[in-house]
Amino acid sequence: MAQPLSRPGSSRLPAWKSVAGWVSAVLLAAIMLVAGIWKLTSPLEAATRMHQALVPASLSLPAAVGFGIAETFSGILLLLPRFRRWGAWLSGLLLVAFMVYIGINYDQLLGEGCNCFPWIERAVGPEFFVSDAAMLLFAVLAGVWCAPPRRWQGAIWALAAIAVFAGASLAYNLAAPQGKLAPATITVDGRPFNLREGRVLIYFIDPECTHCLFAAQDMARYQWKDVQIIVVPVEREFLAQQFLEASGLKARVSSDVAKLREVYSFGDPPFAVALEKGRTLAELRVFEGDEPQATLRSLGFIE
Repeated sequence: MAQPLSRPGSSRLPAWKSVAGWVSAVLLAAIMLVAGIWKLTSPLEAATRMHQALVPASLSLPAAVGFGIAETFSGILLLLPRFRRWGAWLSGLLLVAFMVYIGINYDQLLGEGCNCFPWIERAVGPEFFVSDAAMLLFAVLAGVWCAPPRRWQGAIWALAAIAVFAGASLAYNLAAPQGKLAPATITVDGRPFNLREGRVLIYFIDPECTHCLFAAQDMARYQWKDVQIIVVPVEREFLAQQFLEASGLKARVSSDVAKLREVYSFGDPPFAVALEKGRTLAELRVFEGDEPQATLRSLGFIE
C-alpha cells in the first residue's frame, strides 16, 4: 500500500516553510561567507577598516581574524542542513552584536561608510539597521524552519579547518609586504620620479579625511632623516596642496594612485608604504598611539 506523505505528529515541515528556510539560509550564508572569507584573506585591510570603525588599533587585527572565522563558520553551517540551526543562531548573534556596537557609537559613526561587508556600500544611519534587521530575519527563518542539529563532531572539524586557514593566511599577509617591489617611476609634481633611489615614504590620503589629516599633522612633527615623502590622493587630487598646507607636512604630490594600487592593496586611507631603493620595508596601516612612529623609527626613517 502507498504510504502517506506525512503522519499525524510528524516533524516534517510544510513545503513552503522548507523552501523559505532554504532560501533564507542560502542568502544569509552568501553574505556571511563573502564577509568572512574576505577578512581571512585580507586581514590587514579588514583590520584597517575596523580601526576606522573605532575599534582600538591594538584589537583591530585580532577582531578582523576572529570575526572572519566566526562569519565563515556560520556561513558553512548554514549551508549544511544538519548544522543549519547552529549556523543561524551564530549568524544572529553576530548581527545583534554588530548592531549593538554601531548603536553605542552611533553619534561618532553617523554618515560614515560601513566597511563590515566588502563591496557593499552602506553608510551608518537608519537604513543600516533596516538592512541588518532583514539579515536577522533570514537567520530566524533559517533557524526555525530546519531540522534539529546532530553529530556536532563534523562542525568542530570544520571550525578547526577554518582556524588553520586563518592562521596560514595571516602569516602570509604579515610576511608578504617585505621586499615587494614598487613601480620604477611615478609622476610627482608633473615630472617622472625614480622610486628605486634612496628612501621614500608614500602616503595615500583622502584630502577630506580628518583621520588622514591628523596623521599627517603628527608626521609633520617627526624628525625625518634622508627620506622623501610623497603624498598620493586617492580622490579629489585638486585638494592635495590645501591638505599639505593644513597639515604642515613637507611632501610632494603624485597623481599615480592607479599605478601604485596595482602593487599595493588597501581599503580607505590613511595608508603608507616605506621604501628603500624601491623595495618595500613596511606597509603602515595603523595611525594611532605610537604608530606609525615606532615602525618608522625602527626602520631608521626618523630620529
